[in-house]
Amino acid sequence: MTPAQIETFFATLASANPHPASELEYSSVFELLVAVLLSAQATDVSVNKATRRLFPVANTPQAILALGGEALCEHIRTIGLYRNKAKHLLQTCRLLIDRHAGEVPRSREALEALPGVGRKTANVVLNVAFGEATMAVDTHLFRVGNRTGLAPGRTPLAVEMQLLRRVPAKYRVEAHHWLILHGRYVCTARAPKCAACLVRACCDMGRQTPAST
Repeated sequence: MTPAQIETFFATLASANPHPASELEYSSVFELLVAVLLSAQATDVSVNKATRRLFPVANTPQAILALGGEALCEHIRTIGLYRNKAKHLLQTCRLLIDRHAGEVPRSREALEALPGVGRKTANVVLNVAFGEATMAVDTHLFRVGNRTGLAPGRTPLAVEMQLLRRVPAKYRVEAHHWLILHGRYVCTARAPKCAACLVRACCDMGRQTPAST
């Protein structure tokens, strides 16, 4: 994808959706951190279903610790790997209290030091909560980056670095959302909707796909 095509790609996505947002439901930075931690290998729909039960009961580090492991598991048991995620969440809550006065830290290093929080989760929190121009490369961003020619790479980190280099500065804060939504609803894994794609003319795969597809 050329620089001109990249500009057109994001200008088109921005025009269609000027204010993209995460589909996870949250009302505080801590709730966002919890939701993203729970979302690993799970859909946003399943996470939202669980947090609608959890957050009215416990939505602070102190409250989740007071809830305890078994009760926490009951609230999130519909999510894959819920026992391991509950363990990490409890450990994270303890560290937030002990090291950060119960607040979610704003630095990547501090976020990635929390149990269950990897680079992708840290990037989501930094972007969504704090407005930083980070790229949280999940399966959707990895696929879209490679398939379109926007940011080819063999690993999520390689795709992330390519995105940070190639996405124009004015689009970087929102780019992560546009790419996730595009991968989730248009540039899907098994049956990409090329015929309905607004950015098909910019895409390596789209230009090679028959117009009827």
